[in-house]
This record gives sequence, structure tokens and C-alpha cells, in this order.
Amino acid sequence: MAGNILPPAENVVNIPFSSLQDRNSDLSKELEAGFGPGGLGIIAVSEVPGYASLRRGLLCIAERLAALPEHVKKSLEDPTSRYSFGWSHGKEKLESGSPDFFKGSFYAHPLMDIPIQEGDLLRYPSFCRPNKWPKEDLPELESAFKQLAKVILDVGLLLAFHCDKYVRFKYPSAEKNSLEDILRNSQYHKGRLLHYFPRVTINESENQDPVSSWCGWHTDHGSLTGLTSAMYTRDGIEISCPDENAGLYVRMVNEEIKKVIFSDNQIGYQMGEVTEILSKGLFHATPHCVQASNVVGVSRNTFALFMQPSWDQPLHISRGHGDQHEEIVNFGDFSEKTISKYYKIGI
Repeated sequence: MAGNILPPAENVVNIPFSSLQDRNSDLSKELEAGFGPGGLGIIAVSEVPGYASLRRGLLCIAERLAALPEHVKKSLEDPTSRYSFGWSHGKEKLESGSPDFFKGSFYAHPLMDIPIQEGDLLRYPSFCRPNKWPKEDLPELESAFKQLAKVILDVGLLLAFHCDKYVRFKYPSAEKNSLEDILRNSQYHKGRLLHYFPRVTINESENQDPVSSWCGWHTDHGSLTGLTSAMYTRDGIEISCPDENAGLYVRMVNEEIKKVIFSDNQIGYQMGEVTEILSKGLFHATPHCVQASNVVGVSRNTFALFMQPSWDQPLHISRGHGDQHEEIVNFGDFSEKTISKYYKIGI
């Protein structure tokens, strides 16, 4: 993209929470419009009780987490997990291959602090590592993190049920790959609290390529990713986004790029590669990125819950038409290959 012409903005498909709760609801039109080949790859759920206050509470803490002393944040790092637990800053790679100093991330399992001691801890370091909480320096982080993640997970399981119902209608043999069962039985969902650091200067050159300046193009490799809308701050105080171009962008199947819009009271659910595979292509995971705010002194805080299978979950992947050519892939192997692309440390 060149010049100052920006992609069009589009509201995501919305499903009210009450409709999602009703297992008899026919949500096929919404699923097709949001997750199908012509969709953004994102669906929003609105009117979730208690969600808005939990979102705001955690995102306010993100600002304080990023401001902790460097020696405290260093103690929260976990290089053995490829920085997939605890604090990470400057370890993830941008599209150029250089370290990403724009954002800091804090990762943790929301359902357990110490993983079940089974499996190959060395082979799957991004799954089988304990959480690292700043209990003395920021004790309220753990509770706020887990409470918000639990709400997003519970709503996501309802969405997974309706995804399964739609896929089974199209492909009755897909029952062995039930998304709801896979996610309900997993203890390895992972939350990511992100703080995008404020600019010190304005980069005029980004007007020539306005997207992916804060978080490069990538596709989520899990099942579903629950997203909060972003909170923008200046000097630690919440403000409205000062740059209409900043935000989340997706690249659709037809290569068109669109800006994605959903509100503070909605939970966004982004399609992951695993669910695209299990749905036999009925649903599509779209590449996405984050465009920076080209305003000095403005930071961005957000939270993502990666809903994913257990590391030892076999995924039955069909190649071609029907189930004649089926490959069984362990999700741990699938995940580790993806993670190794984004960090300095190799497998």
C-alpha cells in the first residue's frame, strides 16, 4: 500500500450473548458471515454480564506492569519457554526479522499455575512451564488476569458449540474433531496481556506503509483467540484513540485489507488455524496485524486469550476431499514449529 489511502473499516459480525446461550439457536448465517471465506475471520459477542468491568480492570493493570522496574521484569522472564511465559520484551521478531521493541507481553495459564507434570517438558516448553506472577510488586495482576480469562473462555466454549453444530451439518463425519470437546478438555489455554509502548517521535515514513507498524502480519495457530478491544492511555490516563488509523487490520481471503472494529463491551473471537483445519476449510483464519498510533506519548493495552488444545491432543487433518487422506498431528508439534518462527531461540 502506498500514499495515505487506508483500508476501509468494518464492524465485525455480532452475536448477542443470549443467542449464544441458546443451544437451539441457528447461528449459521452469523458464522458464515464472520468466519466463512468472505468474512473477517472475527466474530464479536455482546452483552456478556460483568465483562466490561473485568476488561477495564485488567487493562489498567497492564500499564503498571510495563512500568515496573527493569530488574523486576527481568525476574519474570522465562527464556526456557521461548518467552512464552512471564514477561517478554524485545524477544519476539518483527516481519523484518529484527527484535520487536514496540510491545511488552505477559503470558500465563489462566486455569493452573503449575502444569500437569506429564509429557515431554523439553519438547514442549511453551506448554509445560509454571506461571510467573509478580506477587510482591503487583499482587492484583493474578486475580484480574484469571477472572477475565475465565469469562472469555466460558463464552468461547459456547461459540465453539455452535461452530461444531454448523460443521457437523456440513460434514457429519467431523464429530471426532469436536472443537468444544477439545477446548473444554484442555488446561493449556494461554492468556497474553499486551502493552504497546508509546512513541517518542513521529515516524513520517509510515505514511507510505500504514499497516503492521506495531504488530506484524501473522495468523493465530490455535483454535479461537478471545480479544478485548484496546485501551489507549497517555501518561497512565485512559483516553479515546487519538488516531483513526490505529487499530487491528485483517487480510481477507481475497487479499483485501480491512480495519476491524468492535466495541469495549464486545468480546472479539478470532479464528485460528487449528479450527480452520478441523472445519475442513468452512472457517478461515485471516492474517492480521496492528497499526500504530502515529501520536507521540500514546500507549495501547489489550488482552488476548489463546484457546487451544492440550499439547498432546491429536488433530485429524484431512488432505483433499473427504477423509481418504488423513494425517494425525500432535498439537504440541504444530505449536512449537509456529512459535520458533517468532523468537530468537530455536527448537
